[in-house]
Amino acid sequence: MSPDTQPAAESQPLLRTLAPLLRGLERQLRAWLDARRRFPLTMIQRAELEGLADDLRRQGDALDVDRPLLVVMLMGGTGVGKSTLLNALAGGPIAAASYTRPTTRDPVVYFHHSVKTDRLDPALRLCRLVQHDREGLAQKVIVDTPDLDSNDLANREKLRAILPVADVVLYVGSQEKYHDKLGWELFKEQRQRRAFAFVLNKWDRCVQASETGLRPDEDLLRDLKAEGFANPVLFRTTAQLWLDAAKDAPAADGTVPKPPGLPEGEQFGLLRHWLELGLTRLEIEAVKARGVGQLLTQIARAADGVRPPDLSAEAEKVKESWSRVLAEEAGVQADVLVGTLEPYQTEVEHHFSVEGQQRFRGLMAAYLRLTTRLRYAGSSLRDRLPLTGRILGGGKVETPVEWNLGAFVQDCARAAGERVLDQRTTALVNRLLVEADQRGFPLTLLNDPTNAVGRLDWRERVTRAVIDALAEVERVCTHPTGWRRAVRGTLGVLANTLPEVSLVATAAVLLWQFFLHGQTPQMFQMLLIVLVPLTVVVVFHLLILLLLPVRWPTIRGEFRTRLEARLGAELDRVYLPIPGEIAAALQDERKQVDALVADTKQVSDWLAERQQAAHVAELYGA
Repeated sequence: MSPDTQPAAESQPLLRTLAPLLRGLERQLRAWLDARRRFPLTMIQRAELEGLADDLRRQGDALDVDRPLLVVMLMGGTGVGKSTLLNALAGGPIAAASYTRPTTRDPVVYFHHSVKTDRLDPALRLCRLVQHDREGLAQKVIVDTPDLDSNDLANREKLRAILPVADVVLYVGSQEKYHDKLGWELFKEQRQRRAFAFVLNKWDRCVQASETGLRPDEDLLRDLKAEGFANPVLFRTTAQLWLDAAKDAPAADGTVPKPPGLPEGEQFGLLRHWLELGLTRLEIEAVKARGVGQLLTQIARAADGVRPPDLSAEAEKVKESWSRVLAEEAGVQADVLVGTLEPYQTEVEHHFSVEGQQRFRGLMAAYLRLTTRLRYAGSSLRDRLPLTGRILGGGKVETPVEWNLGAFVQDCARAAGERVLDQRTTALVNRLLVEADQRGFPLTLLNDPTNAVGRLDWRERVTRAVIDALAEVERVCTHPTGWRRAVRGTLGVLANTLPEVSLVATAAVLLWQFFLHGQTPQMFQMLLIVLVPLTVVVVFHLLILLLLPVRWPTIRGEFRTRLEARLGAELDRVYLPIPGEIAAALQDERKQVDALVADTKQVSDWLAERQQAAHVAELYGA
């Protein structure tokens, strides 16, 4: 929001602009409070901001009036002449005044007849109401209050009950009571909340210096200066003389004639002029808005106190630290999972051997199937599947004839999860939080998202990583690349053709000798038909075992490397973004708070300029 930046004429209403500005700030503050955020607010902080939002709404509603009323409250000790001062201002006895003290038991509210009583504050409606028709006081409500130092505690309570309604407090003193303890403490308590002007009544008794060498007004001005009032508004009055003059010779137009014999420096006329003409609409609105300036300062200070910290640097440190921890964890989990497959290395070799033999045909394929069956005859592969029952203590179960590598690995991964990985996940979350705490990242922000990741279905993720890693190893072993691919292709072509060629060639030679030379083959020669192809397939088998070995140590190393990489990538994917996401969310929240503070300060600065133009600063001191 941006208030009107054009120069404001003195006649331009201040509150007409201020009220919608306050409502806009209230909507902005409530929207910020209701929004979801990463940086939490304490119960006390939220209560304070909610209260400030309510104050904004109340102030906006209270100031949204065409002709605001200024409540001027007379406050002072017993016998200082508050009631006499009000009677003198009114030109007649409206407030009881007597030498019997205390006199004012019920506050007296003096207001213009055009003001409806429902416009008065509820606390004032319970007081004694007196109307008048003086246009100079049309927008002013003057209140005579009980004595602040009354022995009757009920009178003091009445004063404190209506004092919050005051916009301007006329602190009335006399030569005896202008700086008594109770009054001065109440003044210091209220001075930041209300405007203060001062009246030193019974001035005819103050013209002589006291024992300190200072007149009462000089002493009072010195003390006010010490309190920050460089130019306090002080009126020296003899209200009784003016009241007597009004009774003896009232003017036809209702004004009070100047009484004879006034002491030098008497200023009752200035006080009356200040109340009627000095406090114009501009000053009235500036005084009414003074509390708003303090409210805006409170809002800016409270919002600044809940501004989220900038954790960008800490997030990078945590991410770097977590990367090392997650890499170590991926290695440990890979070892655990590989160890789970360790008892079944024979079955894994068997599976890889069978898969690798799929490219061979004819005699070579038959030979490999036979030797593989004989080689792994004792592996009892089918008795070991599925694995969950045996790992968890069960006995043999019926299994499919065809071995399913995916189901086999899945059972191994689930067994490892039940034995080790579940506990490691909990320990990993705790370790990550400790690492973050050591690097200055608040745990209150990390606890929930990190634990939420720890509660994911890690068994399913680990199982998928194991299956994918083993499938990659299988592809590498059965479909090698580089020089191994060339060797594999050459061996495949030769192994698929040479055994049959050697068989046909051996038989052809024996038939040639039998039909053309009449040589009858002997037993050994007949056996050559089997021995030669067998020798060829044996040679190729040895070459395959030598050049393209499918053994568990080779499979294990490749499998662990790929599994560790997959597990590390998955851990990094779900854990590493957490600190950065939190830091980014806090940055967005910081921008929202900064915008709220900037808008509040903009309204506050604009209000301060208008108040300075109204010349009411001397009513508040420093």
